[in-house]
Amino acid sequence: MNLRELSELLNLSQTTVSRALNGFPEVSERTRERVQRIAKQNNYAPNKAAKGLATGQTLTIGHVISTSNQNEMVNPVFGDFVAGVGEVYSANGYKMLISVVPPEEDEYQVYRDLKAQSTVDAVVIQSPTVNDGRISFLTELGLPFIVHGRASQCEIPYAWLDVNNRSAFIRATDFLFDLGHRRIALLNGSEHMDFAYRRRQGYESSLQSRGLNIDRELMFSNEMTESYGYHKTLELLELDNPPTAILTASIIVALGARRAIQEAGKTVGRDVSIVTHDDRLSYFQNSDDIPIFTATKSSVRDAGRRLAEMLLQIVANPDMQPPNELLEVELTLGKSTGPAPQK
Repeated sequence: MNLRELSELLNLSQTTVSRALNGFPEVSERTRERVQRIAKQNNYAPNKAAKGLATGQTLTIGHVISTSNQNEMVNPVFGDFVAGVGEVYSANGYKMLISVVPPEEDEYQVYRDLKAQSTVDAVVIQSPTVNDGRISFLTELGLPFIVHGRASQCEIPYAWLDVNNRSAFIRATDFLFDLGHRRIALLNGSEHMDFAYRRRQGYESSLQSRGLNIDRELMFSNEMTESYGYHKTLELLELDNPPTAILTASIIVALGARRAIQEAGKTVGRDVSIVTHDDRLSYFQNSDDIPIFTATKSSVRDAGRRLAEMLLQIVANPDMQPPNELLEVELTLGKSTGPAPQK
């Protein structure tokens, strides 16, 4: 069935049917639902090239990735996020364009080129920093975008979807405190990244609310690798007054921390407890039955799906107010935590 035949069946103009299928706001919700229902019943699939010509859209979403962070492209968080957004793009007839920017090249010029050449309908900002200049730049450039995360020091309105990182680490630190732990270490991500900045805020807020001092020798930040978790945990265990619990920013870091604790002849959950953040990664799963780690959980793939839905709404309704969505985490108990050991 083609558009003309579908329009005749519905007794509507081809323009109205096309606009109903493509999400234009001037079509009533009742008409939109009727058109979509009849189109589905008759297995109608719009021609993608024709859709692009009719709407002036490229049906492409851009992701600009800087390799100044050399592990970004192999980071499993990146892989799961891209898989999530890709599912929604594909289901809605969109393609994904990934532009990889070497450290010596200007990331901002890539955005300028995408805008000037009308290559994409919108872009996704990933890995936002605390004061991320891309947000104001893209706003002035007039290229639609959404941020996976937030930028704490950016005051202009912009679209974003984020996990409540501050609340997550308040909850995790409070949990360890309730188990009797008073020496709680933090193995955080790189703190120029906004998510890590907010997680440290949560950790410090919990300690301060319990009357505990902030001990800088228990706090580290770096790229979230297994090696980082391993070496910093070894350093922590060699302190005169080592921590009885460690809070880590990812399950990858937690795996390194566990390795260090075991090599030191100690038992995770008895001698040293670990709480981690778990993005529910496809290739680093926190076990199926009893979780390996007690964790604050939030699926990065689900976040990708939801972010893509929000961005396609922005593309279809360019005059809408920038949407914001904050995802809460759940705390799940695993084998890695127990009461603070008695001295």
